[in-house]
Amino acid sequence: MEKFPSCIFLLLLTLTTHNLIIPSLSLKCNPAEKEALLKIKKELGSPTKLSSWNPTTDCCSHKWEGVLCDSQTYRVNKLDLFDLNLPKHVQIPPSIFTNLPFINFLSIDNIPNLVGTIPPSISKLTKLEVLIISGTSISGEIPNSLSQIKTLTSILLTDNKLTGTIPATLSSLPDVFSIYFNGNQLTGTIPESYGSLPKSFMCFGLAENRLTGKIPASLANLNLVLVNLSGNALEGDASVLFGSKKRTVELSLDKNMLSFDIGKVGLPKNLTLLNLSKNKIYGALPKGLTKLKVLSDFNVSYNNLCGEIPIGGKLQNFNESSYAHNKCLCGSPLRHCKT
Repeated sequence: MEKFPSCIFLLLLTLTTHNLIIPSLSLKCNPAEKEALLKIKKELGSPTKLSSWNPTTDCCSHKWEGVLCDSQTYRVNKLDLFDLNLPKHVQIPPSIFTNLPFINFLSIDNIPNLVGTIPPSISKLTKLEVLIISGTSISGEIPNSLSQIKTLTSILLTDNKLTGTIPATLSSLPDVFSIYFNGNQLTGTIPESYGSLPKSFMCFGLAENRLTGKIPASLANLNLVLVNLSGNALEGDASVLFGSKKRTVELSLDKNMLSFDIGKVGLPKNLTLLNLSKNKIYGALPKGLTKLKVLSDFNVSYNNLCGEIPIGGKLQNFNESSYAHNKCLCGSPLRHCKT
């Protein structure tokens, strides 16, 4: 599964290069924050990768692995913990949430021995813009307290062991750009309230969970660039995610139980990826598919589609596997239609 989806990669790049300090010979690190970082290192079992966190050096010198400070205030504003080989199972050090109040970027990535839950005290990070917790053994529910951090723009809680339902309260975040909960064990339905997410909201990923129920009709209000709801047990009508005037580039709905007439949906002109395989979708493929000039990844196999595959555009560039196992779909690249 893609670790950092393309639609937020530029945002991450901007945040990781903004307000970085120029190394200085003078000690600028805030003493309380330095103490907190050293405590975090100890609570993580002093992994080798954090050997640069040396109490005799300046934590704002740009030499401490994964630590960056604001160029004006010299307060720690970025903490990037990744690929740490922890000697034993440990929980997220609480000092991250209670003693580093100026963090706007927090990434905890690929640390399998990290266990426990995401504590409600995460709401104390009142300046947090980007939250990434990925590739860990963190479990439990996604805390509702995330909705109290009004500065949040991106939330990526992917490939963990999170359970429970999706917090409906996240729809109140005024500037949220992306939400990704892919690769967990979340249950329940997609909240109806997500139809009121702000216009800034562009990227939505809930793939490979245990979600059920119908896709809320309110999601028709969204104009998303990337949608990935694959690998759940969602059912019913997904046509609310389509539209000829939408800016959608990637739409993945495969491996669900969705059932709607594909022939009646509008198609975003900039679609590069459309995966509807392994559902119960019916009808004839719309001729509008032939007008999608940048379509490069397409799969409608294992559905109940009928009729002739439209000729033109990119459709004949895809092999038989993209169309196979439908009710009565025919035409190139499948068998000829009977006259």
